[in-house]
Amino acid sequence: MARLAHWRSWRSRRPRAARALRWTATILSAVLVLGALLLPNQLQMLRTDQFLRLPGEAIIAAALLLALPRKPRVAVAAAGGAVLGALTVLNLLDMGYAEYLGRTFNPILDWGLLDDAQSYVADSMGEAVAVGAAVGVVLLMVGLFASMALAVVRLGNLLADHRQTATRATLAAGTVWMTCSALGLQYTGEPIAQDRAATALIDKAREVRKTLRDEAAFEKETRVDAFGNTPPAQLLPDLRGKDVIFTFIESYGRVALTDPEISPGVDRALDAGQQALTKAGYRAKSGWLTSSTFGGGSWLGHSTTMSGLWIDNQQRYRTVMNSDHLSLTKAFGKTGAWDTVGIMPGVQKAWPEQRYYGLDKVYNAFQMGYQGPAFSWSTMPDQYALESFQRLEHGKDRAKPLMAEIILTSSHQPWAPVPEMVDWKDLGDGSVFDSIEKKGQKASDIINDSGKSRVAYGKSVEYSVTALTQWLERYGTDDTVLVFLGDHQPITRVSGNTSVRDVPVSIVAKDPKVLDKIAGWKWTDGLKPAPDAPVWRMDSFRDRFLRAYGSTPHPTK
Repeated sequence: MARLAHWRSWRSRRPRAARALRWTATILSAVLVLGALLLPNQLQMLRTDQFLRLPGEAIIAAALLLALPRKPRVAVAAAGGAVLGALTVLNLLDMGYAEYLGRTFNPILDWGLLDDAQSYVADSMGEAVAVGAAVGVVLLMVGLFASMALAVVRLGNLLADHRQTATRATLAAGTVWMTCSALGLQYTGEPIAQDRAATALIDKAREVRKTLRDEAAFEKETRVDAFGNTPPAQLLPDLRGKDVIFTFIESYGRVALTDPEISPGVDRALDAGQQALTKAGYRAKSGWLTSSTFGGGSWLGHSTTMSGLWIDNQQRYRTVMNSDHLSLTKAFGKTGAWDTVGIMPGVQKAWPEQRYYGLDKVYNAFQMGYQGPAFSWSTMPDQYALESFQRLEHGKDRAKPLMAEIILTSSHQPWAPVPEMVDWKDLGDGSVFDSIEKKGQKASDIINDSGKSRVAYGKSVEYSVTALTQWLERYGTDDTVLVFLGDHQPITRVSGNTSVRDVPVSIVAKDPKVLDKIAGWKWTDGLKPAPDAPVWRMDSFRDRFLRAYGSTPHPTK
């Protein structure tokens, strides 16, 4: 009461200041509410002209608030403000997810990915920045919800205080909205009469319903497997005796080979690798796979390739990881003819997925003896990870051939600093990379600059393919078969077009029979697929590969 009395006293003593403050608060409330109603969910649409529209939701809300007595009006206004706050958060999340993952935010599945986003910021820009950003986001959300609720309450009270004028204005606005809608009137190519907020909420509701239905349908899909009952002796007979290595190169997408600003350096690296491998007796064939993910979520691409199922969201991933659906890597282990290992420098905690992939042994970021610096998100340079694979597994005498799954991480965003190749004999415990990391760019130097990001991305892919082809040239044998591919395209800031999700895939071997088995695929000779080389969905690779190398289908039902 004392504060209220003080406020009234101040208003009576300074009427002009009080009036200016009231008008300022009212204008800010209107701007906030109209901005929330008209806010698009795509960064490229975030332009002034998008806010020069007439939102139908505002007219309906005004009519409703005018019809309500005071207490219900305040309650409805506050609730409506909270809904607008939630819608604004969802629109902002859509913008971020579209920029990094090429899709909108899924309100059922994607909350868990926010933890991964914080970890990415911590690894890229430091723990302090990540904590500060997280605290800032929480405060911003609280402030947004409170401000939006207060703004709608204030506007509702203003309508009630000027009921007659507000009623006429609401009727006039409704007439204008219906006229514009009926005539299809537009401004800068967009309708003047808008219902963007209502449409966004309906779309999210439909997405939730679709997600819930998809979960049940996909679980049934995992139970059907063309090779689920294939006896071990009938799996991969044409690769017996070979060391088969599946390697994913982070963010190695079509843009790396087709963008004129990025591809020249990557082309040189692939050409140099091709020449060296040809001299060493290797041949290669390459094509394209359409990834199930974009910009991030590498595990979705890995699991899609290995499972033969289309895994484009976290729920599908969890479902298949808990299933008995045969992964390509597990097929090798099921035969009993191969030892199976994983080289996972990006894994820094428990990794229960090892069971699904059927890997006898997995080396994570802490089990390869690396003592050098991290390169932003990447815990170690690809060259060191490959050398560790050679030291720990591939270079050892063994009773069985080896099947390995290797995840290379040096081309993971934010692409700064980028490692450089060193003499393989000098790798040691990785300390040789200290000076390279120190002189490299910082993530903060490029993370908001598309041009710098594109250059850095190209250099990172050059590094990764160079490390891999040099490893094969140096350590490969007559019985080595290397399959390497990208997991997804890089983020929008680099690749631009989110509709193109193709990644290169190559198979390299010395034994001509290995590549003869896939001659019918019509892939391009060499490490670079031609622009018009065959494009398959990533989930088709498992079955094509199994069939090509002699596996006999025995479906589960």
